[in-house]
Amino acid sequence: MKDYYAVLGVARDASQEEIKRRFRKLARETHPDANPDDPEAEERFREIAEAYEVLSDPERRARYDRGEAFDAGDLFTQFAGLDEILQQFFGSGFGFDFGFGRARSRPRQGRDVVTSLELTLAEAAFGVSKELAFRTEARCGRCGGLGAEPDSKVVTCSACRGRGQVQVARNTLLGTVMTVTGCGACGGRGQVISTPCRECRGVGIVEETRTVTVEVPGGVEDGTRLRLSGRGGAGERGAPAGDLYVELKVAEDPRFRREGDDLHHRVTVGITEAILGTTIEVPTIDGESTTIDLEAGTQPGTVLRVPKRGVPHLRRRGRGDLYVHVGVEIPTDLDAEEEELIRRLAELRGERPAQRRRGLFRR
Repeated sequence: MKDYYAVLGVARDASQEEIKRRFRKLARETHPDANPDDPEAEERFREIAEAYEVLSDPERRARYDRGEAFDAGDLFTQFAGLDEILQQFFGSGFGFDFGFGRARSRPRQGRDVVTSLELTLAEAAFGVSKELAFRTEARCGRCGGLGAEPDSKVVTCSACRGRGQVQVARNTLLGTVMTVTGCGACGGRGQVISTPCRECRGVGIVEETRTVTVEVPGGVEDGTRLRLSGRGGAGERGAPAGDLYVELKVAEDPRFRREGDDLHHRVTVGITEAILGTTIEVPTIDGESTTIDLEAGTQPGTVLRVPKRGVPHLRRRGRGDLYVHVGVEIPTDLDAEEEELIRRLAELRGERPAQRRRGLFRR
């Protein structure tokens, strides 16, 4: 993040008046019209103006002191902002070109695109490479993004003389004030196309379906957002493309419940299996299965841990665990013989179950 205090050469506890005086001095010294032979003068002046725009506003300054970064494009949505700052300080007789813009209006960067990609739990666990199709702006293939028909002429705008900006006089209560605005004749480009491209109508951009390969790392969770730099919408006239953001949607798996990198699976065994013990087979996220020995006397609600059979950790080694929750099925449809055996068992254990009631068990 830029150190705006260092740019202006003031202390961090400088008063608003000190910041104002310092900017006045630096603006006179660094303005591009005062340094015609210095190719870096314009960039230095922009940086000084940007620093002043932040530090001269108490709210922005407080946000900056808290560590918040600012985009110069957000500070000066129009170049007229710089022009008006200078006029506040020096008036219309400053002698410099308040258009501040030998540079033309910059082509806009492409927009960011947000889309989603559905995954199975296994794909989220181990990673996958998937093709993703989405609609976005792309550079026009006919004109290469220039906006002009092949072999057509691109000439300097006569209205703004290639600057992309024009000065406009406004009558106010304080008199006539000169401001700078984008040139309407060329749309701020500084150039005029004799024959616009018939495919994109001079914009240089068309909408199309694009397909990309998304490499999903293992261990991602539902809602994870991946960023593919430069794979979003195309920028105007060769400007950088935006980014593509892919939000991952992980479908539910009927076999498992995920908690972080651990998996939970529920299994139900019969009452005699819980009493006497048994061996059960449980699925794993790997697509295989593993066997677990249940001890005699396993109680309902018992949870068994199978280490390192959960989801692989994202961007680090190791895996979570698999937890098996054991339920015990109590029969509700005993026949006469089964009931007799259960009552005999109760008698041997000294237990006193309820007497037989009509309709309770199957006859």
